Amino acid sequence: MAAGTRVESMPEDCLSHVLSFASPTDACRSSAVSAAFRDAADSDLVWENFLPSDYPEIISRSVSPVEFSSKKDLFRRLSFPEIVELVMVCWLEIHGRIDISMLSPNTSYGAYLIIQLLDRAFGLDTVLCEVSIEIGDHRMQRPIHLTRDKCRGEGSGVSRKGEEDVVRTRGDGWLEVELGEFYNNGREKEVKMWFRETKGVHLKGGLLVEGIELRPIE
Repeated sequence: MAAGTRVESMPEDCLSHVLSFASPTDACRSSAVSAAFRDAADSDLVWENFLPSDYPEIISRSVSPVEFSSKKDLFRRLSFPEIVELVMVCWLEIHGRIDISMLSPNTSYGAYLIIQLLDRAFGLDTVLCEVSIEIGDHRMQRPIHLTRDKCRGEGSGVSRKGEEDVVRTRGDGWLEVELGEFYNNGREKEVKMWFRETKGVHLKGGLLVEGIELRPIE
């Protein structure tokens, strides 16, 4: 096959267009193929496709200015690979909120806390925790019980009477705790979510927290 017909001999904008249909991981891997692939994989055309469509609004909400040299750099800055470890506390409260205008209108959503229990985790299964979600004047809350065997997938996910299966193992090995569900009717301003245990006074720790995930419910 002539060199001129090889894929890497295609114009950079054509290669970039093709790579924009790949995943961010695959786009990065393709840069090792050749210099042409590397230039295409680093182009703004590719990484613009990986950014959320409302990224200008997301940037405008930042407390401090978001500086970036390329769309690839911006993608990295908007990604959150860091996790938080609960080392040792008496009271635990994780709170999140989001402007409802950032979500699709007339859509039902589920809110999930993404966590992991370390082998050295302690104190988290002593008393009931509480999860809740609030939108407008409506608030739903319920108790859950985190136990090591349930969070390892050796049970239904909860262990107290009347509780639903709100702790599940994800495909990536993390656990998701269902905080609640809500419907975005477009009339409210924000939705608030909590995971807390503030009634006990014993020490607790060994909990990794990745964040809160919102996703549409089909």
